[in-house]
Amino acid sequence: MLIGGLQKISLIDYPDKVSAVVFTQGCNFRCPYCHNWGLVLPSDRPVFLDEGEVFNFLDKRKGLVDAVCITGGEPTLQQDLGVFVEKVKKLGFLVKLDTNGSRPGVVRELLDQNLLDYLALDVKAPLDNGSYRKVVNADMDVAEIVKTLRLLAGADISWEVRTTIVPTLLGLDSLVDMANQIRPFMNKHFVGWSLQQFRPKSCLNRKFEKIRPYSEENLRQILSEGKKIVPLIKLRI
Repeated sequence: MLIGGLQKISLIDYPDKVSAVVFTQGCNFRCPYCHNWGLVLPSDRPVFLDEGEVFNFLDKRKGLVDAVCITGGEPTLQQDLGVFVEKVKKLGFLVKLDTNGSRPGVVRELLDQNLLDYLALDVKAPLDNGSYRKVVNADMDVAEIVKTLRLLAGADISWEVRTTIVPTLLGLDSLVDMANQIRPFMNKHFVGWSLQQFRPKSCLNRKFEKIRPYSEENLRQILSEGKKIVPLIKLRI
């Protein structure tokens, strides 16, 4: 697996757990506001972390770290993701996967093998191809995202939806549409919908660094309207 980095300790990536975070290299989306663009864009001189180093670290952290979060980039692009996750599980760690949902087949395989304990799904825009492609700058089919939502609705693991809210890409009407689209998939394991405040720093598209984030007043309005449809909605600054 192509590993672009390892965060040895995190208190925020897995709810109520101490976790380590593994960053995979490569992504099939090109979201202009992305802060992890070093993991997204191909490099002439990529630097990868050896899997052995990761597992040596994890082996020494048994009892100190509860979980491993696998993020990216887009982890489901990694051909040996399942093998990697299985090794992590055998060490006794919980596993959380962050994904853009574009490869539901991979998610299904992991769920079928009981290799996931938590999943965070990035839903980027209203679930129609026009809106989605505008945000992710990629030729994709939003039906794949819907398939992933259906899998989660029928799964027996905790899961959440995350959305980065950029004023020029997502207005209140779009976010209300998204809330109505997410609502039918909510089950007893649904943890909530996290709206992530856009930060105009170190963006994949440098033009986005000139965009002003939503004001506190705008955010309060968004949360108020969203809560009417998805009660478990929260803001992450």
